[in-house]
Amino acid sequence: MNSASRKLCLVAGLLGVAAAGTAWSMSRPRRGLPRASAADTAAFALDVFLPVFAKGVIVRRPRVEGLWARTGIEDRGVRRMQRLRDRYGPGPVMLRLPVREQAVVLSPHHVHRVLQASPEPFSTASSEKRAALGHLEPKGSLVSDGAERADRRRFNEQVLDHGRYVHGMADDLLPVVREEAAAILREARQRGVLDWDGFSQGWFRMVRRVVFGAGARDDHALSRMTYALRKAANWAFLRPRRTALRERFFDRIRQHLDRAEPGSLAGRAAQVRKTAVTEPHQQVAQWLFAFDPAGMATFRALALLAAHPEHAQAARDEAMAGDPRSLPLLRATVLEALRLWPTTPMILRQTTAETQWEAGAMPQRTGVLVYTPFFHRDETQLPFAHRFAPELWLQERGDADWPLVPFSGGPGVCPARNLVAMLASAMLAALVEEQVPRLARPTRLDTARLPATLDHFSLRFACP
Repeated sequence: MNSASRKLCLVAGLLGVAAAGTAWSMSRPRRGLPRASAADTAAFALDVFLPVFAKGVIVRRPRVEGLWARTGIEDRGVRRMQRLRDRYGPGPVMLRLPVREQAVVLSPHHVHRVLQASPEPFSTASSEKRAALGHLEPKGSLVSDGAERADRRRFNEQVLDHGRYVHGMADDLLPVVREEAAAILREARQRGVLDWDGFSQGWFRMVRRVVFGAGARDDHALSRMTYALRKAANWAFLRPRRTALRERFFDRIRQHLDRAEPGSLAGRAAQVRKTAVTEPHQQVAQWLFAFDPAGMATFRALALLAAHPEHAQAARDEAMAGDPRSLPLLRATVLEALRLWPTTPMILRQTTAETQWEAGAMPQRTGVLVYTPFFHRDETQLPFAHRFAPELWLQERGDADWPLVPFSGGPGVCPARNLVAMLASAMLAALVEEQVPRLARPTRLDTARLPATLDHFSLRFACP
């Protein structure tokens, strides 16, 4: 099969993912919501859907990530979105698909509207998300509705300290981060290099200790199960669910939760009220999933520091003298890595009722897509689109600002966003406190225009 045939197969599979799990719908907006032509819909699939789907929606595929970094293909997604906006106006624009209604958001104020009005009428439990996360957490809060979603969301918010900049267990969790960062550096110095394999092993040791306590530090089998289920989830409904493996995975999580080790999130979870529908083990499955992209962002943030010596020195000063619970410069560095290279490039919602827009009506059960790289890296609107701009995150952002949404937003925002930022910035602080590791591959980043894809799998740092 030649490359063109493979691309067509991938696009066909991708369009199948977009259509799956949704009732046949030939309804059309009553008045004038712009509808993309068949050619523009196909171009959108090739330039936006294809790169995201091929790279891996739930877990990244290293070979494809490397190929996209070498070819710069993800630049095309932002340019395609610019053309859609120029051709169809502020939108949303409806894609021309035969078996479902799918809208693409083109305006910043529409991004805010969709995120703020979740889960009603813009449900977080879209058909695509249900199909993918059904492999890992079919009763997770992200793919739940109504009273079940409210209960599961409450559990997540209480354990993860959703509303607090500094988690209430910071004094228990931050020493764990420093210990595992020290182990990462020790191993890297022995080898002379810090690469993704070495970093990620230490990162997930830290994750297991934070979530379950020291008793789970070396439970590599749990991480292997998580990876296997996430890998299957990449294919959503196109791959049968590994229910036996998923049950073994849940059993292992339950065992760790039952230990309720003091000083861990499991210990805190034991003190939070549960109901018959809470399903704590499935909420924890999402935490384990989400800590992988958090690790990717932290490793890329290290590359940003290596490429920007002036900011790196200020970050080192903060690491050595600042309050380890609140490291604003380092936290901003992590958030910039997430802006420049979003780990969730597509925010998905699905309408639970017909919605009215300036240009017309959007039918019930329409899929709504926010392509975050477009809003994060549109140089026609943002002078900082392709450069490192940590100052963006040193002040509070709100709905009046351009939508920079590394953790989504509104009532559906990631409940762990502050916890993740705290742990990631603490890890970064520990890694650069003595010195910022030097980039070994690539040897430099073009700081005037940072790449659309930064392949974390191939990043190398010299550690003499």
